[in-house]
Amino acid sequence: MVLTQPQVVRLMLDWVGYVQNRDLFGLRFLEPSCGQGAFVLPAVERLLASARIHKRNPAELGNALLAVDVDPQQIEIAREKTLALLLENGVSVHTAQRLVSQWFLCDDFLLSPIAQGFDVVVGNPPYVRYEQIPKKLHKEYRARFSCLYDRADLYVAFIERALSLLSTRGVLAFICADRWTRNRYGAPLRKLLSEQYVIRGYLDLSQRSPFDAEVSAYPSIFSVAQRTASNNITAPVPVIALPTVSEKECNQTMELLRSPCQSASETESDTSSHGSPTLHLHPTWFQGEEPWVFGDARRLTLLRKLEAEHPLLEECGNIRVGIGVATGNDSLYILSEEDAKQIEADRLVPLILRKDLDKLRDGKIENGRHFVINTFAENGQPICLSSYPLLHSYFQKHEADIRKRHVAKRNPNAWFRTIDRVYPELQKTPKLLIPDIANFLQVVFDPGHHYPHHNLYHITATDVDLEVLGGLLSSHLALLFISSYAVQMRGGAFRFQAQYLRKIRIPKPATLSSKLKEDLRQAFRTRDLTTLDKLAQEAYRIETMPPIAYKRA
Repeated sequence: MVLTQPQVVRLMLDWVGYVQNRDLFGLRFLEPSCGQGAFVLPAVERLLASARIHKRNPAELGNALLAVDVDPQQIEIAREKTLALLLENGVSVHTAQRLVSQWFLCDDFLLSPIAQGFDVVVGNPPYVRYEQIPKKLHKEYRARFSCLYDRADLYVAFIERALSLLSTRGVLAFICADRWTRNRYGAPLRKLLSEQYVIRGYLDLSQRSPFDAEVSAYPSIFSVAQRTASNNITAPVPVIALPTVSEKECNQTMELLRSPCQSASETESDTSSHGSPTLHLHPTWFQGEEPWVFGDARRLTLLRKLEAEHPLLEECGNIRVGIGVATGNDSLYILSEEDAKQIEADRLVPLILRKDLDKLRDGKIENGRHFVINTFAENGQPICLSSYPLLHSYFQKHEADIRKRHVAKRNPNAWFRTIDRVYPELQKTPKLLIPDIANFLQVVFDPGHHYPHHNLYHITATDVDLEVLGGLLSSHLALLFISSYAVQMRGGAFRFQAQYLRKIRIPKPATLSSKLKEDLRQAFRTRDLTTLDKLAQEAYRIETMPPIAYKRA
């Protein structure tokens, strides 16, 4: 159980206006995934304080709050803590027990028949990846929630359900991973928010974890309200970055949120301050499925210019982006040159690993001498294992471990197959190779010697010189697209997934002179990154570049 830090909880409650000076008696509060009560307990404290200030009877607060969780152990802990808090505040035992029984619901928030009409929804929805959701349950979720698209994390469905439960004056604030704001699976949710709700603000917490334990998520806080006649949908939207998420920073952030327009000029004049939140005002919010891209205004202006003037990567020269082979157990399916001797040679395909790209000599790949076992025939079906006695013997020796793989359980008649099919022709195809995680866009040319491993993306083309393309992709201008759309990990590394690589725009090859192409080719071969930046600027017809906020090896 990952708990949100108390100062972040206080910030979120303040932001949605759930404060004790306000008469909270008439408001309905919802926490969709309460866990042990990180949000609920502070909310109850404020509710009781408000009742005292405004002379409300605690016995009449039964409809004021609802906390939901599917885990009976977690919700029981939250109940016990809430009961103790009520008793400490002078609420009678009978009333306290009744309130706790009314306030807590142990059920699946996505399936429970909860009535609409909540004025405040706050929380930290669960992070459950697509692969971890049972198939039957996932099918039911998909039928109910239109935003649960592609390989969306479960928190997307939580957001959609919570939005549907808001009253006409309702306000929501969630802290969750930020992937949905830019990637493909978040597109339907972004469209829903754009068309039916008002974005109140966005807090970027990606530089420091706001949780009690370190997690792999890259979180943000966003707040939305129902779209009504009284809401100003044309007002600038504050976007605030919190470097440390300290209590001081959270307090400063709340001050900025109270009067963002008044504070904007002062904070934007110092975007490099350490330990202080930085505010940017977005005059208009993003429309439809458009990714939420934040950052320096000059960089965003350049990004939009390039997107308006140049085609997408896969719209030129039959360029295609793909990913290498996943086996399900690399220790058994990837063999050294020596171990490969125990397998039929026609079942082996030379493989390149991520680590091999760090061992370039004169910009060229050294033979890592790895091989992947090809378990597929030319027709795309798994091979007849009995036709390969050496391979059959090898698989029988390791059968127990091979059958443990998820793909083996799904395909019991072809238990030995790899997760992905191997296409031997790809090995002999010239291609560019890009690691899936790196601090910069590391592009390496393979003339057709290796098959890529699954942590390498590959780019092929029939009508484009790959070395010229490699030169363009190695430039800071190409990284501008990635840094705008891709998930950035703590430490500065980017995820170079296919969906982000496909966001890159390139000049049409016909617009580049023969000399410029040759210069790009030669600079790419020698890894002359400084020259490549200048040449790319010429190719994209950019006179000046904005400050670069990321480093490259």
